[in-house]
Amino acid sequence: MLAPDTISQLARELYDARKSRTPVRHFSRRYPEMDVADGYAVQRAWVQLELADGRSIKGRKIGLTSRAMQLASQINEPDFAPLMDDMFFEQGSDIAASRFIAPRIEVELAFVLGKPLKGPGVTLFDVLSATEYVTPAIEIIDARIEQFDRDTQAMRKVCDTISDFAANAGIVLGGRPVRPNEIDLRWVGALLYKNGVIEETGLAAGVLNHPANGVAWLANKIAPYGEQLNAGDVVLAGSFTRPTPARAGDNIHVDYGLLGSVAFRLI
Repeated sequence: MLAPDTISQLARELYDARKSRTPVRHFSRRYPEMDVADGYAVQRAWVQLELADGRSIKGRKIGLTSRAMQLASQINEPDFAPLMDDMFFEQGSDIAASRFIAPRIEVELAFVLGKPLKGPGVTLFDVLSATEYVTPAIEIIDARIEQFDRDTQAMRKVCDTISDFAANAGIVLGGRPVRPNEIDLRWVGALLYKNGVIEETGLAAGVLNHPANGVAWLANKIAPYGEQLNAGDVVLAGSFTRPTPARAGDNIHVDYGLLGSVAFRLI
């Protein structure tokens, strides 16, 4: 485990990087002994800095839910991070690309909870019962820690990504909200368009066989820390497309079929 002073230092670096839009180098390169637990410790310390600034937590995100991404990251479970209030953007709005370092787009479903979920022992059926509604979402991910080292081009490790709010930087909710029992969520599909061209397609079943499984996993995972998912929380269940790079001038539109669409423009 990294020393508390080191945890605090790394959290401050990420806090500053988010504000300055200047990425830092891999923490795992400087501290080869760093592990997943250290990554979450840095993440929690960074959250405290954001809360001290008057920010609030509106929910959580779950990442690395696909088997392909887990194998690429050399882990066997997803990761998670908080959704801060200033990460939410209006559907159909213009979003300044200058807010980000290297934005990429992912397609997800968001669960908005009507009742709390507290592990251990939370199941998929508990999640469906506690969910007020499910709605289409777009996640904007970013890299306050370089995705690839500037010299060696080595990919960052999962402890780096976890430290970096699991890469979360923005959320856009839209489309048509549905009750979780109205449709089979596994079969929700999406077409991700960038500037009118389809870049990615996918089915929500790619998220742990059912996107509600990710929410159950998260409720159980945070229980040992004395934490729970609360009524009103927005939980991003995990992407079912690969990340798509975006830059200023790009129009992003995701068609969720019967669930409508979500769109925004980077300017």
